[in-house]
Amino acid sequence: MSAIDRGVVTRPRQRSQMESYLHVLHALMLRDMRTRFGGSHWGYMIAVLWPVVHIFMLVLIYVLRHVPAPIGDSRALFFASGAVPALVFQYVSREVMKAVMTNRPLTYYPQVKLFDVIFSRILVEIVTGFLGLLTVSAILVAAGINPVPIDPFTSMCGYLAAILLGLSFGTINVSIIAFFPAWMMGSILFTLVIYVTSGVMFLPNFLPDQIYNVLKYNPVVGIIEWVRLGYYPDLPVTIDYSYILLFSLSLLTIGLLLEKHVVRKIS
Repeated sequence: MSAIDRGVVTRPRQRSQMESYLHVLHALMLRDMRTRFGGSHWGYMIAVLWPVVHIFMLVLIYVLRHVPAPIGDSRALFFASGAVPALVFQYVSREVMKAVMTNRPLTYYPQVKLFDVIFSRILVEIVTGFLGLLTVSAILVAAGINPVPIDPFTSMCGYLAAILLGLSFGTINVSIIAFFPAWMMGSILFTLVIYVTSGVMFLPNFLPDQIYNVLKYNPVVGIIEWVRLGYYPDLPVTIDYSYILLFSLSLLTIGLLLEKHVVRKIS
């Protein structure tokens, strides 16, 4: 005899707070992937391969021109170790900015918070970036180059710092665009300037001290040196880890506060 036949009504099991949060996060990630990649594997493959093609186009140009690496024996490894963290910052900042702008209406539902939108996009970008990194490593291995750093922990911390900075920069860009919509294009140009001057294709510490000390205010310079220090432990640089982390966390805090207390009120 069923519960209904016995006159007993069974209530559906109530989700715990954590289960509800994971359900919202999962829904946001699925929505993100379906809207951005067209719901197809080919669309996602393009998203993974695009930064890989970007990296190897740059590497190929410098290798074919026989530009020597400032340090180490492998030109490809030197250029890739600079391009990957710079592109991680660039892509994460852009995608976080787009995620908040396109999904802002969802944050007016009580179940969805701004942090959920950002965090879901970050998880998607981490998976995408990890697959891209594996693809880059596989290509380097096929070319006879060992892509594993001497100190993997140091390089991995540098990659995580690039993700944090991209998250912070993308979040504060949302608030800036709310006041100055033209900053949408300005932020892209700004990240390109940062990319060119961050030491992707050169070693900033080889420049005169007056120029190098100014460039170090750009946290991407420190992040690239951080990653490269795992590949070249003898690299003569001193990295201000606290400056990079405090800069990123301060930017993130300001961006979140502005979005919550200012941007929502004018939207």
